[in-house]
Amino acid sequence: MFESVKRFGLRNRRGRIALLLCGILALIILLYILFRPSPSEALYAEVREGEFEVQIVVQGELETLSSVDVTGPTEQMRSRNFKITEITIKDLVPEGTIVDSGDYVGTLDKEVLSAQLKTLADEVEKAEQQLLKTQLDTTLSMSELRVSLQNLLYEKTENEIVLEQSKYEPPATIRQAALNLEKTKRTLRQTEESYRLKSQQARATMREAELNLEKVLRQQTELNSVLKTFTIYAPQHGMVIYAKEWDGKKRRVGSKISMYDATVATLPDLSVMVSKTYVNEIDISKVKIGQAVSVSVDAFPDRRYRGEVTEIANVGEQVSGSDAKVFEVMVRVLDQDTIFRPSMTTSNAILILRRDKTLFCPLECLYTNDTISYVCLGSGVRQEVKTGASNDRDIEILEGVKAGDKLYLSTPSDLESFSWSLLRTTK
Repeated sequence: MFESVKRFGLRNRRGRIALLLCGILALIILLYILFRPSPSEALYAEVREGEFEVQIVVQGELETLSSVDVTGPTEQMRSRNFKITEITIKDLVPEGTIVDSGDYVGTLDKEVLSAQLKTLADEVEKAEQQLLKTQLDTTLSMSELRVSLQNLLYEKTENEIVLEQSKYEPPATIRQAALNLEKTKRTLRQTEESYRLKSQQARATMREAELNLEKVLRQQTELNSVLKTFTIYAPQHGMVIYAKEWDGKKRRVGSKISMYDATVATLPDLSVMVSKTYVNEIDISKVKIGQAVSVSVDAFPDRRYRGEVTEIANVGEQVSGSDAKVFEVMVRVLDQDTIFRPSMTTSNAILILRRDKTLFCPLECLYTNDTISYVCLGSGVRQEVKTGASNDRDIEILEGVKAGDKLYLSTPSDLESFSWSLLRTTK
């Protein structure tokens, strides 16, 4: 009996739960019926009158109108005096750094010239030693010649005295004294000429040694000047943007520059920015130079800036992986902002058409039947309309409706019962 009571209680509890669920479901259905949106509110839209704009919205990328290149020692790399083909970048400031003229940007690896620098240092030392040796040899040889000249002058004086004193001697003695004097004079003249020639030779040898030293010193100075250019400084104020290499990657520590591509970075002029965009071939005929553009930066979507179309490419470009073609359009940003950075993604709304006052309605309200365009009025009439321009949301209505008319946003379920109202045609 106890088991029977227990089973009865269990069945009774399950019944109550089932009744409760059925009650909740019925309540939900009732609430939906009572509070569901009214068809008149959900399916109608009004014809509006006011300003109407048609825009083409395209993505773009910020660029600067002008920039200055920051390069390595291009001319020196091309010089035959320095056998440089490539130089490795050893250090760089972070990209995006704002620099002034003369500020540090980076350093190139000086090891590429270390061997030449050592060789020149050895050659300078060798030239200095050669010059010193030449000076000593010249001094010694010229000193000996001067002593010889001095001795010959003494000897000449003595022979003159002997000749003077021998005038009372026999003729043979006088003749011998005269010959001795003449011999001394001849030797003196030869020695003086030799001294003159030796002096010229010594000056030439000295000058050659001096020129050789000057040459290697000049090369050493030039090389040291080149090494100074391995420390790169900004030529003007700007933001450091590193140049791209052949593979599209930007310069970085470890990259190499060459005599054919020595640009390390660029300093764009941030005061004048442009947005580089691409418009598809279907819309390009609508874009004209001078058209106003509303520009926004994706990183700060709440800010908008004035822009203007300044350039339109004459030749289209193929879109990768598609048959579509696009045309490059340059938009100059007329406003300035400190947030602008090159390569920022932009959204550009190019104003194609603006009506100060016209009628328009949502695109969903417009229907077509063969060649007739019409709208469904809330009064149960299919009204033929004449349309104008359209944008991504609305379409301009030139004839057939008036401001405030209520139009169906979706096809009425009883459309066949709607009467027709056609526009009058003029012949």
